[in-house]
Amino acid sequence: MLPFSRSLGRSLRGLALGSGRSSSRIQPFFEVENDDHPPPLPPRALSVQIYREGVFNGEISIKELNVSQEGWVGDAVDKEEAVRRMASVNIEAGGHVEEKKDMSLSPDEWLPLTESRKGNIYSSVFHLVTSGIGMPQAVVLPLAFVALGWAWGVIFLLLAFAWQLYTMWLLVQLHEAPSGSRISRYLHLAIVSFGPKWGKLLALFPVGYLAGATCASLIISVGAIMKPLLLILCGDEHQHCNPKALTVVEWHLVFVTAAILIALLLPNLNSVAWVSLIGATMAIAYCSLLWILPLSKSRPSGISYSPTGGFNNTAQVMSILAAFGTNVFAYRGHNVVLEIEGTLPSSTTNPPRKTMWRAVIISYIMIAICLVPLAIAGYWAYGTMMPAKGEVYGFVTFHEHGRNKTELAIIYFMVIINSLCLYQIYGMVMFDTIEMRLTGKTNKPLPRWQRAAVRCFFGGVTFFISVALPFLPKLAPLIGGMALPLTFVYPCFFWIIIKKPAKFSRMWWSNWVLGCAGIILTVLVVTSAIYNLAKHGLYANFFHPK
Repeated sequence: MLPFSRSLGRSLRGLALGSGRSSSRIQPFFEVENDDHPPPLPPRALSVQIYREGVFNGEISIKELNVSQEGWVGDAVDKEEAVRRMASVNIEAGGHVEEKKDMSLSPDEWLPLTESRKGNIYSSVFHLVTSGIGMPQAVVLPLAFVALGWAWGVIFLLLAFAWQLYTMWLLVQLHEAPSGSRISRYLHLAIVSFGPKWGKLLALFPVGYLAGATCASLIISVGAIMKPLLLILCGDEHQHCNPKALTVVEWHLVFVTAAILIALLLPNLNSVAWVSLIGATMAIAYCSLLWILPLSKSRPSGISYSPTGGFNNTAQVMSILAAFGTNVFAYRGHNVVLEIEGTLPSSTTNPPRKTMWRAVIISYIMIAICLVPLAIAGYWAYGTMMPAKGEVYGFVTFHEHGRNKTELAIIYFMVIINSLCLYQIYGMVMFDTIEMRLTGKTNKPLPRWQRAAVRCFFGGVTFFISVALPFLPKLAPLIGGMALPLTFVYPCFFWIIIKKPAKFSRMWWSNWVLGCAGIILTVLVVTSAIYNLAKHGLYANFFHPK
């Protein structure tokens, strides 16, 4: 063996030990030893062990091998190319190996979602609560009770909660592939399971919609409540300000500008933790107010609790299907759970799935405490008189007078802050997608000005969509129904394909039954959305937000 190779091997072992990882405690996912039947490798590679985080142990000839980001070993190009590929060491002229601080271990660490893996259970809880409670979905939950009534409303609300919690568990367990690599993006998991062609075909649009279109919908929804908030703050006499100073489009611009200014300060998803803490606090606070305040107010006269759904005619059946959709739309966040888990550190003694599942349990207890009382108290307060736009509008319709305006202004303010924080989480998914394309072409991390340009570009695109398609929230039942498989269908089939449970076992039956039931549910919800659009029509006010 060459002296250079022995020096390299000793130095690399020192790096492994210096980083706090003992080679006897780390399970390699690819190992080549001297034996009678080694796999095909370059002839002078004596011993190679490649660990899941890129730490190498053993003696190799740097002139004969290189390592790509996936961990495969192939023919080398030259010494400089090998150094660039390994990316964690710097080889000087004398053969000395030292840790190189300014180079990432792999291109994955150039991207916003996986740049920092220093998250913990607290940051994961903050992210999950913020992404799991959304203004449009939460406030319309009582509408499901309008069609289903008390008993069936509660049953389907809890059934949808248990179902999505199970699929969340599946995704958390699938974060680490059998090979030892980490899958930190939903689309990547779909490609691993279904293959490149079908994975992109089935998951690319839903993932893009739930990230990009959610940001655009936030601009539309928040832009619509900024003006009423200003009206309340200006007072009845408008002595302190002019509430008509800004148009709806200008309010949209105010919101997206604030969101992008915050995004420019957040280089990666882990850095969003403190923002998610604020967002989670605001979400819990306004959800609590929305069910506590109606209970403290007098109910409207003539209130009724007779369910409007039934099986006597097509309209009643469709109202029941729409109620199903309302229940399942209330729970979200599956499209970012792998991304959140990707911010956690990994070790053999404490794999990220353990920490992540504890975070899921804690966060979903909080989400249940917010959403279940919100649905029940809202239906109790307004019954079948609940406005079609949800509980906030019910409060506005029946209680907007006197000091109730102050309470309403507080709710509006909390919703705006929560939406700014929510924009950061879903926007980070799109930042990561764009930067992945760019780094794939340049083969190096983006400088700061390019990352800032990516964020400004995405903000401009979402602003344009909010102005060009102000009716986008009205299409949410239809387009959101097409994205339901991400929550209720795909995780079940991911488990079957990757984990390969024994045929006719409990996990095999559970995932097949729930996966097929999710497909049927998706078809029913989309059918109901199409029927409602055909019945009530759609006012497509292109470029005329109101």
